[in-house]
Amino acid sequence: MHFKRHVFFCTNQRDNGRGCCQRFGASEVRDYAKQRVKARGLSGKNGVRVNSAGCLDRCSEGPVLVVYPEGTWYQYVDKEDVDEIIDEHLAHGRVVERLKI
Repeated sequence: MHFKRHVFFCTNQRDNGRGCCQRFGASEVRDYAKQRVKARGLSGKNGVRVNSAGCLDRCSEGPVLVVYPEGTWYQYVDKEDVDEIIDEHLAHGRVVERLKI
């Protein structure tokens, strides 16, 4: 296995006015997560990979991300929520129940 965990942030942008993760700054938060994962020494081979995804079809619960291989879905409000996901789930394998969807 090349990565222990793979994180996908929905960064979909809708032009028709309907809700989407990008309205909540999803790309900026994804970039923040990538930097934080790297700073914590969690990235690279056998580590964590953070990527963008198109629409993950959970718009009513957005902004969202999903962690594989566990298939754990999260909703986040701010960078502090993402910090908690990184510190708990990505670093220690503990699901953050309060953010799980």
